[in-house]
Amino acid sequence: MKIQKIHPCLWFDDQAEDAAKHYVSIFARSKITRVSRYGEGGMGKPGSVMLVDFQLDGLRLSALNGGPHFKLTPAISLSVSCETQKEVDTLWRKLVKGGKPSRCGWLEDRFGLSWQIVPEVLPRLMRDRNPAKVMAVTQAMLTMVKLDSAKLQRAYDRA
Repeated sequence: MKIQKIHPCLWFDDQAEDAAKHYVSIFARSKITRVSRYGEGGMGKPGSVMLVDFQLDGLRLSALNGGPHFKLTPAISLSVSCETQKEVDTLWRKLVKGGKPSRCGWLEDRFGLSWQIVPEVLPRLMRDRNPAKVMAVTQAMLTMVKLDSAKLQRAYDRA
């Protein structure tokens, strides 16, 4: 199996393991692959979790307990392509619990990580060559918090 050369590393104060376990519980084909602990003379308490390597649906990520120096921001997010509205609804419900919804399919989870939960229909509709249809879909999307595939499709069909 080829190693994923580049992967995201998410910075947490001290919630890396909790976050990784939460994410792995939500996505199919996901697992924690390694937990590394701070040793004597390290930056963290000896024996506490330093780094958690995990996979979400095959994507390799790391979660680092680096202390309170840096916080996650919406400047980076994980975008999830969903085949069905049911998948959008399920992922949205699980990820927003304890966090907060934003708009246009964005949410912040309880750990402060931003996610985009996107039905696969949206990029297809947005690539249409008819600018009126693209504008109608865009306008519909801008009114939504969680994206609704049927409403996006109706906006496209009516334009």
